[in-house]
Amino acid sequence: MIKLTFCLTRLPHLSREEFQDYWLNKHGPLVASVAETLQIRRYAQLHSAGPELSAGIRESRNAPPEYDGVAELWFDSLEAIIANGQKSEAQKAGALLLEDEKKFIDLEKSPLWWGEEKVIVG
Repeated sequence: MIKLTFCLTRLPHLSREEFQDYWLNKHGPLVASVAETLQIRRYAQLHSAGPELSAGIRESRNAPPEYDGVAELWFDSLEAIIANGQKSEAQKAGALLLEDEKKFIDLEKSPLWWGEEKVIVG
């Protein structure tokens, strides 16, 4: 399995609550609606708590401000993603998700990358 990790920063005009509500109740169902087309095997949203909860641990590490959430998407393999990405229906589904992401995610401040999990505990 290969995983796409996407650290999300909300658009500046949205509160954390507005961002997380849209992400969960609008974007989440949209992802679910195209999951089969994009061959998404698992999709999870990690909604960050308010910044005051994490302030101490961030300060102890001199860490940058937290993200508003993290999206995790699992796929069979990079090869499968590349092959599926050649299909017009997958391209359309990907474009649909990107257009929706522009409504609530500050894409320039939201890094994403492909990776492979290495489970240490659990």
